[in-house]
Amino acid sequence: MILQAALLLSACGDGANDVLVPNQSATSASETQARTTTDIPVSGPKRTVLAFGDSLYAGYRLKRGESLPDAVQAQLRSHGIDASIVNAGVSSDTTAGGRRRLAYTLDRLKTAPDLVLLGLGGNDVLRQVDPVETRANLAAMLDELDKRKIPVVLTGMLAPPNLGPEFAARFNAIWPDLARKHEAALYPFILEGVIGKRALMLQDGVHPNARGVTIIANRLTPIVEKRLEQLERSR
Repeated sequence: MILQAALLLSACGDGANDVLVPNQSATSASETQARTTTDIPVSGPKRTVLAFGDSLYAGYRLKRGESLPDAVQAQLRSHGIDASIVNAGVSSDTTAGGRRRLAYTLDRLKTAPDLVLLGLGGNDVLRQVDPVETRANLAAMLDELDKRKIPVVLTGMLAPPNLGPEFAARFNAIWPDLARKHEAALYPFILEGVIGKRALMLQDGVHPNARGVTIIANRLTPIVEKRLEQLERSR
């Protein structure tokens, strides 16, 4: 467990924090993976989802088309949902960095997204940022999305145990608290089911490999799908 905690602290990406605008829309290279379960013709309204996070979204050391946004997009489409996910994941980004670039990223999109996947916080743990600051940054981003009337799916992070129970209690509570306050859907821990499993992780023990990404997408996609369905019913 101590080794696992130390690995988690080795960061969610080691690249420079210099990307300000979204990467390309998620490609269809991972679509074949999702089609192993279903293959329903795409129909219904076109949906744009913005995936706004760190290296766990960006696809750290993965091939093109293997990132988590790619995998979720492929699964949504395999279920017949006409969704395109714009990957705005930036390796090494913190909640402070995300807070600085969110409005700019949204303003640069051709159309406002129907939904935002928001996943930041892992690099705050790396730097042992005070959870008060992490909470404030995430709250500011959610306030911005609320102002623009864009619904959110939060993908949360957990503090490793070697930071102590007091830090973990304050840090881990951030995501469920903010999800309730802002009426966001919540996936509590983005690495649930893959962290600590060598077959599903890169050699750094922190980032999922393509197989691990598929496992995460299998768990996350139903939450995204449900949120999109709720949006459709509310219109």
